[in-house]
Amino acid sequence: MIVLDAYALVAFLRGERAADDVAEILRDASVLSAANAAEVLDQLVRVHGRAADDVHGDLAVLSFAGMELAPMTAEIGMSGGRLRARHYHRTAMAVSLADCIAAATALSLDRPLATADPTLAAMVRAEGGQVRGLVDSHGRLP
Repeated sequence: MIVLDAYALVAFLRGERAADDVAEILRDASVLSAANAAEVLDQLVRVHGRAADDVHGDLAVLSFAGMELAPMTAEIGMSGGRLRARHYHRTAMAVSLADCIAAATALSLDRPLATADPTLAAMVRAEGGQVRGLVDSHGRLP
């Protein structure tokens, strides 16, 4: 089982460079936190102009097909907040709170986090976690 960050699902749903790798992950066992599902919806609607109902439908289909939507429990929320407080730096490690929730989810499940974000990957590795690197829009791995 691999935990997905929001970028992974956005890349998959937009057919970006990492889409094939994410499709492979989705065929196996995958998890997306509820906070990252919200980020996927926000990005695809606000930034890419998709209809909110369409994105919600895509997430529902993926969930029906086997992607687990993990709730953001108080424990995961607090862990994500601690991660951000411990690692965040405006220029050296600008990790979002949603990224920290994805990391906290992966760390709590002791599963790899699929991401293309080198900063997020560095934070997860610094915490002793595993990363499943995805190519970013420029073809670079974290």
